[in-house]
Amino acid sequence: MKIDDMVLISTDDHTVEPPSLSDYFRDHVPMKFKSRVPRVIRRDDGTDAWLIEGKEIATFGLNAVQGRPRESWGSDPGSFDQVRPGTYDLTQRIRDMDVNGVLAAICFPSWPGIAGQFFVASDDKEFAAAMVSAYNDWHIDEWCNKAPGRFIPIAISGFPLGGDWMAGEIRRMAERGCHAVSLHPETYKAGFPDYHGDEWDAAWKACEDTGTVMVFHFGGSPNFMPRTPFDVIPHVMPFQTAIFAAELLWSPIMRKFPNVRMALAEGGIGWMPYFLEKADFVYDHHHRWTGADFGGKLPSQVFREHVQGCFIDDFTGLRNRDVIGIDNITWECDYPHSDSTWPEAPEVLMKSLERAELTDDEIEKVTWQNAARWYQFDPFLHRSRKESTVGALRAQAGDVDTTPREYGQGDHSHGLSHNASQFLGAQATQ
Repeated sequence: MKIDDMVLISTDDHTVEPPSLSDYFRDHVPMKFKSRVPRVIRRDDGTDAWLIEGKEIATFGLNAVQGRPRESWGSDPGSFDQVRPGTYDLTQRIRDMDVNGVLAAICFPSWPGIAGQFFVASDDKEFAAAMVSAYNDWHIDEWCNKAPGRFIPIAISGFPLGGDWMAGEIRRMAERGCHAVSLHPETYKAGFPDYHGDEWDAAWKACEDTGTVMVFHFGGSPNFMPRTPFDVIPHVMPFQTAIFAAELLWSPIMRKFPNVRMALAEGGIGWMPYFLEKADFVYDHHHRWTGADFGGKLPSQVFREHVQGCFIDDFTGLRNRDVIGIDNITWECDYPHSDSTWPEAPEVLMKSLERAELTDDEIEKVTWQNAARWYQFDPFLHRSRKESTVGALRAQAGDVDTTPREYGQGDHSHGLSHNASQFLGAQATQ
């Protein structure tokens, strides 16, 4: 297959929420909450932050560094002036997707937290619920529906509001055509039950009933030392995901809800072959005394039935696709984060696809078919296959400037070491 003939769906990108989100909130929450909705403030040092319930959240564009020279990626952007417009402006986002040859994407939130936990930091649970629901509606109304066929919607779960509330929101969003929900991988770190109990059963049942995929955006926050080099953070992300994946696999969830599906975003796939081999080894050696029960199947079989993997550039995983399961692999771009291969994602991806010797049919599965099937998304509903390819999209984006440049005036950056601590802190709370 030629690069220009590929169709690309990214199962992990990110939205930097625009300041106009505040206006949407005011128009879509009950009257008693309108004066309390989050808003963007410009601070005395020239940086921007979201103000919610008296708290300033500075990580509005966490790691949104694409478009800047790589040498400056150690400094998180401090204001909307310092990020590429495509991070928060929908029109420009579509152009950045076109120039990268990406047809559609799932976009996780930024400052609200992966599961909306910054909304539910308030003691007023009614207010928190209103904010989570309003955000989910904004994501569909103002992000996905304003660009038909370009985004797969994903809801934030608002997990601190409890499993019953989550179940209702999952069902409400499914009625709106959203079949993905983002749940925090480490609920217990936020003081809530983990996934081994029955506290979340209502949410899992709602996912199973509606065909909604429960998505976990890479799991785990390792105990870094104060002087840990920043390089360690992106290096270990896949392995932290593997630890969390083991928690899911050995929990009762997959037995209690045999039709539920899960996805591990930004976790890579290269670790999966040995992970599955080791799971079967552990089961064979220990299940007689631990009581582990996979219904007459091996844990590796159950994992393949339930879990989807996601990679940016992962030759090791692609080479071992037969062990992982070709139907369980999806590709991601991760725009606008530093791991993203934008604007050369098709070229980077094709090198690994060719090196791993994937057939054209296998390429189709990895680049778009698996994502479309898992998330009940028709990529050609609004445009033909011919209009959806890398070549066709890039042909209409010839004027998009991808030259790396510094955005904004002045220096509001945090510096490398502070950026690392900010990233760690945000991921630990996300």
